Amino acid sequence: MSKKIEKYYITTTLPYVNADPHIGFAAEIIRADVLARYQRSLGNEVFFNTGTDEHGLKICRKADEECLEKQKYVDKYAAQFDRLKSTLNLSYNCFTRTTGEKHKKTAQEFWKKCDANGDIYKKNYKVKYCVGCELEKTDSELVDGKCPEHPNAEIELIEEENYFFRWSKYQKKLLKLYENNSDFIVPKNRQKEIENFVSTGLNDFSISRLKEKMPWGVSVPGDNEHVMYVWFDALVNYISCLGWPDDEKKFNDFWPGVQVAGKDNLRQQTAMWQAMLISAGLPTSKQILIFGFITSDGQKMSKSIGNVISPLELVEKYGTDATRYYLLAELKPFEDSDFTFEKFEIKFNADLANGLGNLVSRVSNMLEKNDINVDLKLNSDQELIKKFRDNLEKYKFNESIDVLWKKIRESDEFLSKKTPWKLKDVDEVKKILEPIAQNILNIGELLKVILPKTGEKIVKQFSEKEIKKEESLFPRI
Repeated sequence: MSKKIEKYYITTTLPYVNADPHIGFAAEIIRADVLARYQRSLGNEVFFNTGTDEHGLKICRKADEECLEKQKYVDKYAAQFDRLKSTLNLSYNCFTRTTGEKHKKTAQEFWKKCDANGDIYKKNYKVKYCVGCELEKTDSELVDGKCPEHPNAEIELIEEENYFFRWSKYQKKLLKLYENNSDFIVPKNRQKEIENFVSTGLNDFSISRLKEKMPWGVSVPGDNEHVMYVWFDALVNYISCLGWPDDEKKFNDFWPGVQVAGKDNLRQQTAMWQAMLISAGLPTSKQILIFGFITSDGQKMSKSIGNVISPLELVEKYGTDATRYYLLAELKPFEDSDFTFEKFEIKFNADLANGLGNLVSRVSNMLEKNDINVDLKLNSDQELIKKFRDNLEKYKFNESIDVLWKKIRESDEFLSKKTPWKLKDVDEVKKILEPIAQNILNIGELLKVILPKTGEKIVKQFSEKEIKKEESLFPRI
């Protein structure tokens, strides 16, 4: 009986187009890409969404700074984020832009659903606001009167009449959602964090801005004086990309799905968005992965500090798969991890050049030199496959890679012990090299979800009976 094809949906957050891509988002989207490729390798049908968040006060001001029309500004930066698809060898099949007409229409329909449920109302309010976060801030969230995430930006005081969403109405339903789904948020400490936050009580949040003060946004249905608050509009992308509300089949096939985000998105993704979904009468998300930050030599990466590292720079210098490898293997997904170029190069030489690359080169060279034919089979090591998959299904990206590199080290040690290069009997050499070549083929097949180009090269090279030495996969730095 053939395996039933399952539907799998995964989406990243949509980064603001107020600056060039940085490696924090690169790590997020590469992890999502690995999960998408893994599901496809199991034979499942995958819908993988990403895109750009293009409205809001921050973007409005940045466009003015560059003396560009708003749409031209966001077009310029959206193109840079979409470049990541080829630069990082990503497999997403949808790139949602929140300035797109389809998305704007969907956001308006979503607003109407929440409004019809009695969850949108208008009131005057006064609030402290961080433009960097595009979020309201309480005094308890500020450090010396500044947002800790954007310490160089002034907190602004907003006082106007806005529409509000009745978040307070959904406290009990959110707590019930978390209680009934113990792994709704990964890791568990982030679920506990949001449970504690929600249990203290929720304040309704503003979901509009006066158009005369901030014109760059989706128009509020039935009120031309207001545009939607950027977070309300942007969160809807997770379903606008699936064709909601027009394409019911596609939406029902793939929603709910898995969302990935950074820890600074915890409240928006796991509480605000979930309440909005419940209000609109839609299923809540399936699962949300909350990743840690990447620091740079011990400091939090910040555009204002100027220590942000571009993934484009890394790829240009070291290559796509080397960049993917470091961000997956060296960084812990759910904790803060540090990046330096020195650490990158040490890891590159140890694991890629001297590890995988050297093993592939040595074995293929000896097989060709001794004119040895081998008969290898894909997926012959079920134990290796199981260990790799078990870690990946628990989102332990670094540990799934460790499984493969442990096999690489074992193969290297076996070769060093047996020293086939010293033997003259070709049959004896074959006995030593053939199982190692089989290990390499098995590793290559699994690597296709992690390092796609490298995995494909290895599988192609080691699927031949007459294996030839090829150029080095990762020349030493």
